Amino acid sequence: MIDKTPFDIKGTVLETLDIRITEFTPERVVAVMPVGPKVYQPFKIMHGGVSLVLAETVASAGSYQFINAATHRAVGLEINANHVRSVSKGVVKAIGVPLHIGKRTIIWDIKIYDEEENLICISRCTMAIIEA
Repeated sequence: MIDKTPFDIKGTVLETLDIRITEFTPERVVAVMPVGPKVYQPFKIMHGGVSLVLAETVASAGSYQFINAATHRAVGLEINANHVRSVSKGVVKAIGVPLHIGKRTIIWDIKIYDEEENLICISRCTMAIIEA
């Protein structure tokens, strides 16, 4: 698997959860993550909060394609999610597409799928663009 993560993930939640960015273009960002015990909630399915971590990771990483990272940062301003189906094993894939690219905000639509292409989660994430 090719990891196209645009920054060092050592010591971050991306490293902890084995999140890897596999596609990184201005039109689309794709990340994958294995599902197993470290992302489970007590009923042995992927925790909904982990879906949000994965969604915001896609939105955050993707936003850096539209800003000057030497002078600005992209940080999460708002995120919501609808959990459509549970998953307890395999690999999930998050696909993010920018909906709005503004000077101060970037809004992303992120959909998370299981290995059978079943929709797991729908999320929208607004990134704030702030000075570094």
